[in-house]
Amino acid sequence: MRTAFDSELEQRLIRYAAVDTQSDERSDSQPSTAIQLDLQRLLLAELQEIGAADVQLTDYGVVLATIPATPGITAPVLGLLAHVDTAPAFNATGVKPIVHRGYNGGAISFPDAPELSLTPEYSPYLASRLGHDIITASGTTLLGGDDKAGVAIIMTLARHLLENPQIPHGAIRIAFTPDEEVGRGVDPRLPADLGADFAYTLDGGQVGEIEFESFSADGAVVKITGVSAHPGYAKGKLVNALHLAAEVLNRLPLATQSPEVVDGRDGFLHVYELTGTAAEAELRFILRDFELEGLAAKGDLLRAACAAVQAAEPRAVVTCSIKPQYRNMRYWLEQDMTPVELARAACRAEGLEPVSVPIRGGTDGSRLTEMGVPCPNVFTGMQEIHGPLEWISVQDMGLATRVCLRLVQLAAA
Repeated sequence: MRTAFDSELEQRLIRYAAVDTQSDERSDSQPSTAIQLDLQRLLLAELQEIGAADVQLTDYGVVLATIPATPGITAPVLGLLAHVDTAPAFNATGVKPIVHRGYNGGAISFPDAPELSLTPEYSPYLASRLGHDIITASGTTLLGGDDKAGVAIIMTLARHLLENPQIPHGAIRIAFTPDEEVGRGVDPRLPADLGADFAYTLDGGQVGEIEFESFSADGAVVKITGVSAHPGYAKGKLVNALHLAAEVLNRLPLATQSPEVVDGRDGFLHVYELTGTAAEAELRFILRDFELEGLAAKGDLLRAACAAVQAAEPRAVVTCSIKPQYRNMRYWLEQDMTPVELARAACRAEGLEPVSVPIRGGTDGSRLTEMGVPCPNVFTGMQEIHGPLEWISVQDMGLATRVCLRLVQLAAA
């Protein structure tokens, strides 16, 4: 299904994806990388150009703007959010978006990585996108549709509403956030600065998905200090921190609780980084579960593994620090499902059957909801995110834009 928005969405995504905005969890700055501000300043200028009101870049790196309510309309203030940063998990420098016109059902190749192949066997949703215009990167980077597709959708909607003031809607607040991928997208000041009664993140996958349940998430850092010694004279002296790091991993149930072996409603323990030397090593984990009890149990497993390694080698120092990242937004949204039902009604008005599945991840909506701004998640079409096979259908983005257009009108009815 082609829409009047497709060409604009394609151009916007290509333009935004080419800007490197990778975030960095090790940075203490806000935003975590200055390069994110390159896109934020571009969006600031574009919002001013299309006539949005109250356009600003906050000192914590969020772009905010208002689409004023249609004259005579009194309605709750609705927020629309997307994040500009891309995941640190894979190279995001030098993104070269490619449009594959009229997808024919076969394998999609990548000019800068001939060994790669995107197929319906690997990505089953692709088989349902026959005839669609598919955007990928060139093979050496991720695309960044997560979440520049959401940015493109919101910008396209904003331009359309501002050029068509007769369309009825209440005040709409726009927020483009940094650092979502490193769990710091929602600054404590954002809920008040956003000023929305409820909101939506445009950060979801398949067409029709309206998500109100996410993982609860913690991050963990294990630090190991061994005893350094010259390897030629190390007998009885050396305590190898890398060996102890391996022992921590061996004591965890990774065969049954790591992300590559679980799906559905199962949580996981994921070690995603191991750095160091024989003298010092560091492991970084993310812990995920849909229920707080399950999340706490995974933290207990990690602490127990570290304690056992420490007890077995008292000459070393093994520490384990676990910090909350976000919580399942279902805990709050299920108390008032009005924002979810509005989004579902918008889908149905566009001939789409809404589907609500748990997000095996999180969004800025998880934190916003926890902080008092109900914020379900709406599809954009993004697929195979955080890697070189990432792709998105232009037509899926068009459908998301049409659903959002319906949504803002229903919210004002």
